[in-house]
Amino acid sequence: MELGSIMEFLNNKSILVIGATGFLAKIFVEKILRVQPKVKKLYLLLRAVDTKSAEERLHNEVIGMALFDVLREQHGASLYSFVYEKVTPVPGDISCVDLGIRDSLLKDQLWNEIDTVINCAATTNFDERYDVALGINTLGPLHLLNFVKKCNNVKVLVHLSTAYVCGEDAGLIQEKPFRLGKAKKGTEMIDVDIEKKLVDEKLRKLHSEHAEESAVTSYMKDYGTERARMFGWPNTYVFTKAMGEMLLVHYSRDTVPLVIIRPTMVTSTYQEPFPGWIEGVRTIDGVAVGYAKGKLKHFPFNPQLIVDVIPADMVINALIVAMLEYANRSTTSEIIYHVGSSLRNPFKFSNLNELLFRYFTQNPLIDKEGKPIKVGEVTAFSSMASFRIYMAIRYSLPLKVFQYLAIITGLFQKPYKDKYTALDRNLKRGMRLAELYEPYVFFKGIFDDTNSEKLQIAARETCSEADAFNFDPTSVNWEAYMMDVHFPGLVKHVLK
Repeated sequence: MELGSIMEFLNNKSILVIGATGFLAKIFVEKILRVQPKVKKLYLLLRAVDTKSAEERLHNEVIGMALFDVLREQHGASLYSFVYEKVTPVPGDISCVDLGIRDSLLKDQLWNEIDTVINCAATTNFDERYDVALGINTLGPLHLLNFVKKCNNVKVLVHLSTAYVCGEDAGLIQEKPFRLGKAKKGTEMIDVDIEKKLVDEKLRKLHSEHAEESAVTSYMKDYGTERARMFGWPNTYVFTKAMGEMLLVHYSRDTVPLVIIRPTMVTSTYQEPFPGWIEGVRTIDGVAVGYAKGKLKHFPFNPQLIVDVIPADMVINALIVAMLEYANRSTTSEIIYHVGSSLRNPFKFSNLNELLFRYFTQNPLIDKEGKPIKVGEVTAFSSMASFRIYMAIRYSLPLKVFQYLAIITGLFQKPYKDKYTALDRNLKRGMRLAELYEPYVFFKGIFDDTNSEKLQIAARETCSEADAFNFDPTSVNWEAYMMDVHFPGLVKHVLK
């Protein structure tokens, strides 16, 4: 496997990036602009109604972020002239045919110019509305593939997925594609067209009944979870991502060279453009944030199981190297890369629990009154059943007793009623969080990364810039990374 120079490969490239305001997409854009300023053009598809709106999103949600501070230092006052020379915002929507691009001249330009396509578009909410997730995560990749098939010079399509499309599989999970329509449980085949029809029917019925938008949202969230579990996936997110992969693999064969990147739980940047950059609360960080705020004292997780995390810049490095390797191939068959740490550098929940306690004991957050928030060790429950029993005895039952006594004594009015409502809401929110995270805190799979390891070896042996595109999980000291990089980054960029 001969890779050659990454810089030469990127030189004069025209790259279409889908989902350009996303966390990983921004890291990709920043890296390309920083390491190879001779890239010809980055076309960024942004969900927007027109060019002006797309330009505003590019300015406010991409280039204006702290992530681009290193580029700002490099270019100074000329940053924006450099960016607008190299970057073209494209108003559109991946959930629409032809990516929702209305400008026919721009479409022709893209079909003639782009040689590489990166799909980072996704809605990553575990319990997203089914109609929304189906449009972006499932039908979106198919719309993109159909668009790419009209292009004259595309050498590779890279699709960013998630390792957790495996559902709740256990043991060693291979870097293998899904077969179109194959469910994880039951004998019924998955038909995406039927799923789309079912969603449309449900929406028509709800709108005919003049349901409020909040009710429609709630229903579509529950419906997505119901369909996912029926076919053997734990939530709407991974189910719709799995269906998106199915469509891509099936309809790209012998036509479009396809690379699928499946990262595990993505955390803050390890090294580039600087350590610790993160945006939003990502997967396991929901637990970390709740803990740091002193709101998480009990949680279901098995301390001996592995929490498979990987820094964001390593995911992008793997994507770029895979893009180079596959563009040099003569075959059009797909290849899948797991980018994670569970096989070669495992990090356990017990380690995460200990480091969270140590970091936020030494560096507590400050509450609204200016006082440090005290944290303690989290009580672990080894099953959801034991956690539910504990929560029922410790919180639900006393809350019901409180409500009953307040009613019979005539005190179930303000402020008692408001207090009960707030406590009940917090309890339900906590249980909802636990249920959403259940598939991951009790996950018993290990992700085989044979393809990724071969790619790393090839990069080290045949690419002089390999060190600048490191994605080797064994190079990470998890204790040092969490204590010196990730937790401080979480505080600075998310909890600020």
